Amino acid sequence: MIMIKRIYETPEPSDGYRVFVDRLWPRGLKREMAAIDHWAKAITPSTELRTWYDHRPERWDEFQLRYRLELATGKAVDELARLRAAAKSGPMTLLTATRNEAQNHAMVARDVLGS
Repeated sequence: MIMIKRIYETPEPSDGYRVFVDRLWPRGLKREMAAIDHWAKAITPSTELRTWYDHRPERWDEFQLRYRLELATGKAVDELARLRAAAKSGPMTLLTATRNEAQNHAMVARDVLGS
């Protein structure tokens, strides 16, 4: 099972393997407090894509398509393979600092990892 949480939420044993999936570390949060097991920078949206999307709801569908294309190339392919293997051994939680819990890149990454 792959879950999604905001990185600011309290870590729990049920989170399992905790993977941070944002390119930039969130301000005001010490790494020790986040209790991450892995920082998967290779599967984060590119700066260009993230800037273009800008959390604008009308761009969500196009963002998903573009992000899936990014995840299908380069270092992201190897990173996704490693994360799929880790997810087979127990629960995994993708962590993000984004405020938009309804439309964010972690949701897309979770869907791609599940396929």
